[in-house]
Amino acid sequence: MVQNHEIEKRPRGRPQVRCDEDTKSVIIEAANRQFRENGYAAASIAAIAQEAGVSTKTLYRLFPTKGDLFSEMITERTGRFLIALDPGTLAVADLRQGLERILLAYGMLTLSMDTITMTRLVISESDRFPEIANAFYEKAIVRTNTLMENWLHKQIDHGLIALDDPHAACGMLRGMMIMEPQRAAMLRQEPPPKIETIAARAKMCTDLFLKGCAL
Repeated sequence: MVQNHEIEKRPRGRPQVRCDEDTKSVIIEAANRQFRENGYAAASIAAIAQEAGVSTKTLYRLFPTKGDLFSEMITERTGRFLIALDPGTLAVADLRQGLERILLAYGMLTLSMDTITMTRLVISESDRFPEIANAFYEKAIVRTNTLMENWLHKQIDHGLIALDDPHAACGMLRGMMIMEPQRAAMLRQEPPPKIETIAARAKMCTDLFLKGCAL
């Protein structure tokens, strides 16, 4: 008789604990769902902690207030836009390729259903909770604009484009890329555009913008 000596090996001691960064990511995802489904005011810290599988004590240690959690969630989402625009890739792209890549990434971020929903939330609840408007403005709008404006300044320094007011031009460029489809989606008149539509719009906006400022 042959005995099976294969015995399942179990780790000894306490189970492995997630690091704080991993725990933060799990909490942020849970918060994102709670905010989208229930709004900011009605989102429960206890429900977020339960969905994330952590204690409220752990959640409050990492995010002392609901406002801190919301701000970090916006920062994380904007970070995806920054990651998509790798400086090394932009550095080797020509003028047209670089601008089209930036506008595509910007459109993918701002015209997603997740961002549309979060923008509605901020507008509807900012009177009661001005901190969420401040977080959204600083962590999303200012942060993305800074990256795009810095890129425009580099093109000016390289003698590729001419702009009297790069800051104003950047605002116009962003508005041209997203304003109409974003407004239609926010008012529930149209669904958020698909990636093919966003890519086509990025190309069209690139052409129009460069016709006005390329040297």
